[in-house]
Amino acid sequence: MRASLFLLPLLLLLSACQSPQLQRDFDPTRDFAAYRSWSWQEPAVQFKPDDPRLNSDLTGQRIRSAISEQLEQRGLRAAPANSAGDLKVQVWMIVDNRQQQVSTQLGGGWGEPWNGGFWGGPRYVETHTLDYQVGTLQIDLLDGKDGKLVWRGSAEQVLRNRQPSPNEREAAIRATVAEVLSQYPPR
Repeated sequence: MRASLFLLPLLLLLSACQSPQLQRDFDPTRDFAAYRSWSWQEPAVQFKPDDPRLNSDLTGQRIRSAISEQLEQRGLRAAPANSAGDLKVQVWMIVDNRQQQVSTQLGGGWGEPWNGGFWGGPRYVETHTLDYQVGTLQIDLLDGKDGKLVWRGSAEQVLRNRQPSPNEREAAIRATVAEVLSQYPPR
């Protein structure tokens, strides 16, 4: 029983230390060098679920700012106001509730089975269900002319229970956006 009490905090600590899982997909038939400008596909930032604890203008501003900076660093310029860019950018912030079963075995046998001595003592298995949330930041780039998805990048990470400060939120968003867009343009 005591071993299982130590296992839960350890599991939560390890999941909090994970770096984001990055994924990307793209249309290999597109000439990404031809894309020079970008604009927002409205609504630019969408939240799922549409929960006011997640969906805030402040979070949307932070995401927009981080993406603007990263696209600028990659040589893409914001299109002039009221004109479409070569790429349209749309972002999804998704939070999923997930569960994981964790089993702990206590007791059992010991001895030297090769010498005929083995004690099988009682064995106790305890199973716990851990509920946790996973956040995904997905960035979609659509062709400005035909509206088709040409590139998608995302980062998925287990969310912590502790509420970060505004500065920590901004830093986390900037770091995640930089990691996702580090895979653009595709090579």
